[in-house]
Amino acid sequence: MSSPKRRIRRADPVRAMPNPRARRAVLLWGLAAAMVMVASAVFYRQVVETEFLRGEGERRYLRLGEIAARRGMILDRNGEALAVSTPVETVWADPRKLVARPEVLPELARSLGLKPAELRERVRANAERGFMYLKRRVSIDEAAAVRALIAARGLDAVDFESEYRRFYPGVEVFGHVLGFTDIEDHGQEGMEAAYDKLLRAEPGQRRILQDGRRRIVQEVEQVRPPRPGKDLVLSLDRRLQFLAYRELKAAVTENKAVGGTAVVVDVRTGEVLAMVNQPGYNPNDLSGREADRRRNRALTDVMEPGSTVKPLVVAAVLERGLVTPTTRINTAGPLHVGSNTVQDVHNYGGLDVTGIITKSSNVGVVKLAQMMDYASLWKQYDALGFGRPTGVEFPAESRGVLRNYTRWRPFDHATMAFGYSFSVTALQLAQAYAIVAADGVKRPVTLIKRDQIPEGTRVMSTKTARAVRMMMETVVSDKGTAKRASIPGYRVGGKTGTAKKASGRHGYAAGRYQALFAGMVPAGNPRLVMVVMIDEPRGGAYYGGVVAAPIFAKVMEGALRLFNVPPDEPTPSMLLAGARAVP
Repeated sequence: MSSPKRRIRRADPVRAMPNPRARRAVLLWGLAAAMVMVASAVFYRQVVETEFLRGEGERRYLRLGEIAARRGMILDRNGEALAVSTPVETVWADPRKLVARPEVLPELARSLGLKPAELRERVRANAERGFMYLKRRVSIDEAAAVRALIAARGLDAVDFESEYRRFYPGVEVFGHVLGFTDIEDHGQEGMEAAYDKLLRAEPGQRRILQDGRRRIVQEVEQVRPPRPGKDLVLSLDRRLQFLAYRELKAAVTENKAVGGTAVVVDVRTGEVLAMVNQPGYNPNDLSGREADRRRNRALTDVMEPGSTVKPLVVAAVLERGLVTPTTRINTAGPLHVGSNTVQDVHNYGGLDVTGIITKSSNVGVVKLAQMMDYASLWKQYDALGFGRPTGVEFPAESRGVLRNYTRWRPFDHATMAFGYSFSVTALQLAQAYAIVAADGVKRPVTLIKRDQIPEGTRVMSTKTARAVRMMMETVVSDKGTAKRASIPGYRVGGKTGTAKKASGRHGYAAGRYQALFAGMVPAGNPRLVMVVMIDEPRGGAYYGGVVAAPIFAKVMEGALRLFNVPPDEPTPSMLLAGARAVP
């Protein structure tokens, strides 16, 4: 038989102690050691590891938040707001939580005006992230709908933050000049782009404590204060801009035209007071609009100026002493230039230099240009600013086309005298007329309000400029081509132009014209210059004196009142007309 198994007990050293006092002492020492260990651990974590543990906590809940800053305003010359930034709300979400709530996505998409399928795909694509924008700069109705959904569904994955949105009170009246900004509030076109660095705001930073829903629990400190953008004051006059826009749009509609442009310049300062184009666009809503409508045609599009350059050719021959206003020229045509011919609508026979402007004789002005060599005519156009940017610092401004005279042929010399074979912008043409209006002094044009009038450079003598102005007054008379440009009580000087429209490599398109009028008031001491161009009028009339001249008269009549410009000294013919009106 096997022996029974013995139970083996492990010896308890404390119990094995014969002395009870010794056992109590060991127990007390053990308890003390445990307390020391606990205290040491607490001390280590509370003192030694404080910074580490605090950093870990802050890394999970403390964030750097952005403090939105306002982009600078754009103002007209009188301080009226043309572009402002208004606070709006942006909707964001935590995709990690939202992906677990697929049933709310269709309703959330409808609240924000989004497609449910696209929203679902975006959420899935960002499912590993803790943040994504659902829609930025939402409308008041959209924000209300989202808030109602959050309350009804207990949706803790969606919330709001504040941003700024650009708003343009004048809508399309100023759209081509101002341009617009993108979703990040950066300038994309127009003055918004040209002066983006000045206007752009610098957001501030703040350290914030957030809860699990990314809601701000406490603002800990401001790391960097926000810096709002600086304001920009334009030379435009809001009242005159609205007037020019209204009349241009009405004329484009009435004449069934493709488009139009109008520019008004202050002769004394070179400031652009109005610049409008048709068709227009709404910079507050860029959805569904063709990029073609956003061009500022007064600066980006070029045109052959036609007969509006004839006074400038006359100025060149007068300046060189080749003729006087009364010099007689035989304008009977046609005039043969090489294998080409130049002719007028009517055979005017003998005309003096003033009559060439009054009747807009092509033959007469070509004969005047032929008194100069190629270089002289080119230098005149170059000095007036053709073929080079005006310097208004507008994005995509065209310099026009003015080929060097060394590449001219005899017929180029002729056609350039009556406004073909080169091209200009509406602002370049206005600048050239402003030189004549300013007694021959060229001042750089600007879209920014000036505090001081620049000295300018002399392009032609005062005598020549004043003589040309008197000739242009005959255009706005019963004998001229622009009677409809007249303004009661004021002397008006100007010139019409009816230019055929180029059609690529195929020369000029049949039946397509650009109707122009360029003029100044009051002609005796000009204050304002205006250029009007109606592109492809299709309502029957297409001559500049019929289509464009009336716009000049309506806008300038209002402008003279707005700027309190007194009438200039009447001419003898005006006095005679007034005497005849007395019963």
